[in-house]
Amino acid sequence: MEPTQQDWKQIIASYASPDTKKAIIQIFNTFIPYLALWGAMLWLVMNGFPYWITLLVAIPAALLLVRIFIIFHDCGHRSFFRSMTANRIMGYVSGILTFTPFEDWTRAHAVHHGSAGDLDRRGVGDIWTLTVNEYLSAPWWKRALYRIFRNPFFLLLIAPGFLFLVIQRWPTRGGGPKERRSVWITNAVIALILVGAHFTIGVGTFFLIQLPLILIAATSGLWLFYVQHQFEDVYWARHAERDPIKAALEGSSFYKLPRVLQWLSGNIGFHHIHHLNSRIPNHRLEACWKSLPNMENIRQLTFFKSFRTLRLRLWNEATQRMISFGELRRLRRLGI
Repeated sequence: MEPTQQDWKQIIASYASPDTKKAIIQIFNTFIPYLALWGAMLWLVMNGFPYWITLLVAIPAALLLVRIFIIFHDCGHRSFFRSMTANRIMGYVSGILTFTPFEDWTRAHAVHHGSAGDLDRRGVGDIWTLTVNEYLSAPWWKRALYRIFRNPFFLLLIAPGFLFLVIQRWPTRGGGPKERRSVWITNAVIALILVGAHFTIGVGTFFLIQLPLILIAATSGLWLFYVQHQFEDVYWARHAERDPIKAALEGSSFYKLPRVLQWLSGNIGFHHIHHLNSRIPNHRLEACWKSLPNMENIRQLTFFKSFRTLRLRLWNEATQRMISFGELRRLRRLGI
């Protein structure tokens, strides 16, 4: 007997509740190793070791910072703790460590969840994506800007640092007093940390440690977000025809990562499950996926195959798939 939509809802709902014990364990097994590696980097810099050794230590530390961001992300969805206050406190703490204002980011991310896969509601909390017709009808300067933005060098090496270090220092458009206040609070605490560094280890030493951490973590995080919604047969539809279930299961990838990367990324590879119900904590996403029927029909995006998505640039409404600029040129030569 085929499972009904009600069966699905009941299964999903059974996983959509926080587990305080597991949340506390995640805090200990994430924050303590991160702070220990931060301390190790400080010791290496202060004792004059070659800087490349510090950068090697920065790699696992930055990946732990990605995991801290996932905790931050869950707090924004109120899925990490049962208490709203506890989620808010942990959200601010992890947001300061990741240079991200909690309330402001949470509002923008909620818009993303409500508009994922909706061609008529793009633009907030997502990667800039144009359709083929929009690109062809755009003025030359907009096409040039879009090509620069979608270039992997810019998208993964320049944009992440600019986003976390510069853009997130300012409130996003459409936010209210609470969201704006979260930006100024986060900025004020970061400023206090810099003042503290000035009087202790030195601002230069602080930047030698913190900048590579933020840049590596930001690039890793943006890559995860990119690949979750930018694969070849991703689901997009006009607002009137958009199916929320399809938008979740087909508009978000199942990114099958090696086990250690799955742990460091807080199971966010089960992004299709997360979009089915954002109240499922990260540590319950895999269990929910295993419990749902017919999940074997959802195509997996493996780690190495995922890099092919970097060539995809435009959404072709005619074929319902993402295509590259090279494929667009070929279609135009054929007059299609």
